[in-house]
Amino acid sequence: MREAQEISSTPITPRPATTEPTPPVSCPPSQFHSPSLTRSPLLHTDNEEAPQSKTPKTSRTPRLSLTPRFITPLGSPMRRVLRLTKLDPQDAWLPITESRNGNAYYAAFHTLCSGIGAQALVLPVAFTILGWTWGIINLTLAFIWQLYTLWLLVQLHESTETGMRYSRYLQLFNATFGERLGNLLALFPIMYLSGGTCVALIIIGGSTSKTFYQIVCGATCTKVPLTTVEWYLVFTCAAVLLSQLPNLNSIAGVSLIGAVTAIGYCTSIWVVSVAEGRLPGVSYNPVKEGTDIEHIFSVLNALGIIAFAFRGHNLILEIQATMPSSEKHPSRVPMWKGVKFSYTIIALGLFPLAIGGYWAYGHMIPSNGGILTALYAFHSQDVSQFVLGLTSLFIIVNAVSSFQIYGMPMFDFMESKYTTRMKKPCPWWLRSLFRAMFGYGCFFVAVAIPFLGSLAGLIGGIALPVTLAYPCFMWLKIKKPKTYSPTWWLNWGLGMLGMGLSGALIAAGIYVVIDTGIEAKFFHPE
Repeated sequence: MREAQEISSTPITPRPATTEPTPPVSCPPSQFHSPSLTRSPLLHTDNEEAPQSKTPKTSRTPRLSLTPRFITPLGSPMRRVLRLTKLDPQDAWLPITESRNGNAYYAAFHTLCSGIGAQALVLPVAFTILGWTWGIINLTLAFIWQLYTLWLLVQLHESTETGMRYSRYLQLFNATFGERLGNLLALFPIMYLSGGTCVALIIIGGSTSKTFYQIVCGATCTKVPLTTVEWYLVFTCAAVLLSQLPNLNSIAGVSLIGAVTAIGYCTSIWVVSVAEGRLPGVSYNPVKEGTDIEHIFSVLNALGIIAFAFRGHNLILEIQATMPSSEKHPSRVPMWKGVKFSYTIIALGLFPLAIGGYWAYGHMIPSNGGILTALYAFHSQDVSQFVLGLTSLFIIVNAVSSFQIYGMPMFDFMESKYTTRMKKPCPWWLRSLFRAMFGYGCFFVAVAIPFLGSLAGLIGGIALPVTLAYPCFMWLKIKKPKTYSPTWWLNWGLGMLGMGLSGALIAAGIYVVIDTGIEAKFFHPE
């Protein structure tokens, strides 16, 4: 019986009649959902030897192929894509891409947990400088702007030309602009948005744990309380223990808990503040600093507060990488569904928090700590201790949960160094060691440099293009829209505006550091 042959534009490689071809790369079954992998025998490694031919040398007329229709030359343009791509075996070994069975629900949990956090509590402070009108306008425009750049990243995750899935932000940036520019412009901001956020979460979680203990224990407590550093350590131990979950998909439940608690404390804070009513003598006139230069920099600081309230763009490609994808069911569809749901919830949390907080406290809201500090300062005697304690507990749980998803890119980065060098998966004990080293390294930074928050404006200005500018430039480079078309103008305009805003915030941060100075107390957290 004659052996069936494939009709292909490439030379036909005869196969033995009784031996099945061996796939060049072994990986979990979930990896077959990736468009960068195909079961077609067209993908061979460069050093793969062709099987010995048992086919007669006489010419014959090719029969119909047993290959599915969708990968024949006339069946679909994906045939060309599948021939050009090869699977990176490291994707099956690293925590971000180890599991690809995510869905729209997981995407919503991760996006909601990473997209809302304690940085939103200072939004009313921006309103004290901008006022009602410009505060609401800028908050709305910033929300639309960052949602648009997030949509760009979701669309750029998969390339129909090369068949690649860009599972990490830095990977997409390097593929677009080259590795040299990636290391120069994107590496530090991305690492800061992961590692720096984890340091901030330790500071927030540890400080709030101390406050929670004081609320629960009460004024009559005779036990000796822990110091601030010891509370930082308690929080870090909890975060490191939870970080032993193996991959990004495995922390979906943790992200759900983090998302619920984030919405819980945002809602409880603004509801209690509004329910207690406006403070006596509240004014809504925008606060103006002394000189014109000082007022300009205070306005820039307010814009920076609004811009920094939206975070998580450095994690979007990583979250989307946990989903299966195929020609008929690309991952961008469920990913965008999850993003739309999560950002609807984020809007319902942030806008009432900013508007309600400013209505309740006006210009009296503290610039350091925002609406949470105002709640403790003005209503600690009026509000039930149960409500205050529950709000503090929500903040702690959200900080522990957010630590996991923001630390995942760093875990992935450290393990990739091992797998690249050793050409094998990272053993469980070394993975645990890496994560413990990262967690306690962040603890050391939080204790050693407690004034890191004073540099947040400066460093945040450097990281801002990751959210507002780089996605626009990557879209222009990859998609190549028609010159002078509306899409071309929109992305160029937003990209340049984002870079300009970043430069202005960096200048404002430098001015604040020079003008006010920094009280550098190493190893003395308050």
